[in-house]
Amino acid sequence: MQDEGKGKHMTTTGGCLCGAVRYEIEGDPLLSAVCHCRNCQKQAGSAMSVLIGVRDDQIAITGELKTYEDCGESGDPVYRRFCGTCGSPILSDLPSQQGLHFVKAGTLDDVSALDPKMHFWTRSAQPWVRYAEDAVKFDRTPG
Repeated sequence: MQDEGKGKHMTTTGGCLCGAVRYEIEGDPLLSAVCHCRNCQKQAGSAMSVLIGVRDDQIAITGELKTYEDCGESGDPVYRRFCGTCGSPILSDLPSQQGLHFVKAGTLDDVSALDPKMHFWTRSAQPWVRYAEDAVKFDRTPG
């Protein structure tokens, strides 16, 4: 994350592997979290998906995103948005969370400030995953 100077908003940048999609986020994310649901595991190609939550008015995206309409473990739709050229997952949108985007934190240019303490869908977590002592864990997604 990059600071544009004293008294100014923090600007965070990121993008896909090939550079066809780029984004800028103004201000601090509303949350950072880890999702352990099976669909996030499959989409990330990993044991989890690390996310930051930002409002519509915080993010500006350049480049074209493709959308895959998924159905989450909750039964609700999840719109998984990715670069159509390299396939990098960029963000997920949930109709139940209108105005909020969940950016895939691995696409940030600088991930050094990440310290997610919330974990969702822990009932689907891989058995070898360990949590920090101060982690907040949800068996599913709260709500």
